[in-house]
Amino acid sequence: MSFQIRTTRLFLDQVKKLGKESRKLIGSKIDLVKENPYRFKRIHSKRFLRAFRVRLSLEGKETRLIYAVIKPNIIIACLLERKNDYRDLEKMLAIALRN
Repeated sequence: MSFQIRTTRLFLDQVKKLGKESRKLIGSKIDLVKENPYRFKRIHSKRFLRAFRVRLSLEGKETRLIYAVIKPNIIIACLLERKNDYRDLEKMLAIALRN
């Protein structure tokens, strides 16, 4: 099945603030997600059944690229800093996927 990549405004705003190397790394990870969206680890979310995360190290910070698979789309939701320990995950997913 062919998937279409969709991004949220929140994700685009976060990416604009990053440097060239970080954007390049994110682009390569999104290509891997497009090839096989079920490749990366599933997030145990109470509200979103098909949410996944990709581990990244952006500008010295442990970061997670959060995305959801809603066939036929892959929605790139946001970048989540690991130091927040996923506390903001449900809130950010709800905001990102609502837009």
